[in-house]
Amino acid sequence: MENEGKGLHARVLESLGPAITAGDYPPGTVLRTDELEQRFDVSRTVIREAIRVLESMQLVASRRRVGVTVRPTEEWNVYDPRVIGWRLAGRDRPRQLRSLTVLRSAIEPVAAGLAARHATPRQCAELTEQAMGMVATSRGQQLDAYLVHDTAFHRVVLTASGNEMFARLGDVVAAVLTGRTQHHVMFTDPDPAAVTLHVQVAEAVRTGDAARAESLTREITAGAMAELDVLAP
Repeated sequence: MENEGKGLHARVLESLGPAITAGDYPPGTVLRTDELEQRFDVSRTVIREAIRVLESMQLVASRRRVGVTVRPTEEWNVYDPRVIGWRLAGRDRPRQLRSLTVLRSAIEPVAAGLAARHATPRQCAELTEQAMGMVATSRGQQLDAYLVHDTAFHRVVLTASGNEMFARLGDVVAAVLTGRTQHHVMFTDPDPAAVTLHVQVAEAVRTGDAARAESLTREITAGAMAELDVLAP
């Protein structure tokens, strides 16, 4: 019964979350729990659990005598990976992708430079391993396999920076890369030049060349922005 309850809660969440982030329920909209119970044919407990999750994302606020109200967009936790995923699945995808890519452009080059100074031997080895995995899966339309290595690569860069704030952005970058792949905002095969740049970043980090690691990563993010100009103008 517990697993069944979790499944019902997930179903409600995966319907309400995308609807809110897509603007189907504009800010100020009041969601009535009794109406939601009837719509989804679930218990009040299931609805309350879903609402609690939406509250943790700051998408809604519950107030006595008012009910559950959709919050203004500027109050949302836009760094929550699920919020990112829902927004990327909606009609605002191009603007959301661009916003997130600009964030990456600001953060990742600096993180790569720091990684060249602070990465452990194990992190250097993992970075090289993931870069080689990207090379191995960059041909033959293996985008899902490529994504695994691409995501892991960028997580290592952020963590190896030694800055805990950057490290916490790993889930955000993973959500961006995943959404880009899932929604086909990528070419059939990754850009060979971008793949090569990742290999070079791994080498720059391994040799402690901070300036080169930062410069190469800036090229990667600039390339990602240029792809958006073509695929999601």
